[in-house]
Amino acid sequence: MKNEIIKLLTEDFETYANKTENGITFWFALDLQHLLAYTEWRNFAKVINKVKTACDIPGHQIIDHFVTSTKR
Repeated sequence: MKNEIIKLLTEDFETYANKTENGITFWFALDLQHLLAYTEWRNFAKVINKVKTACDIPGHQIIDHFVTSTKR
């Protein structure tokens, strides 16, 4: 049963994937918010900030993984 759930969730997640002209895959935070069942942006924004911190601590450049965008 777990494998089926994981497969379905992965398929849902991948349907929201976007690609740049260079073939880099990315997701919009608003899409992820709904996929991960966050009903309010302010709660999801807290999670994003925690993930940015987790990215920064081992020395990864946040800008390489998170880009602020106003275009949707």
